[in-house]
Amino acid sequence: MKIDKNKKRVLKEYPDAYIDTMAGGIRVMNGDDFIAEEFYMPITTNVDTAWKYAALACKTAQNFNRTHPMRMELSEFESKYNRINNRKRRGRRNVK
Repeated sequence: MKIDKNKKRVLKEYPDAYIDTMAGGIRVMNGDDFIAEEFYMPITTNVDTAWKYAALACKTAQNFNRTHPMRMELSEFESKYNRINNRKRRGRRNVK
């Protein structure tokens, strides 16, 4: 059985994700949580579209988590800037 890339992406993030069929349509659930609810994705009538919406929600959440300003603590910023300054100092010493 071949798993499409959207389903594979969702199952990588949420291994227990499943399709829930209800009166309003089809949606991808993880436990009691509708995966795409946070990003206001609609409930669909197509299984492939439901996996697509869930994959888009996983991708968007990953991008937010990677670029969020509160992601790094101050100590991590300090160590990052120290590394950069040390490289600059070493470069200046080698130029002379």
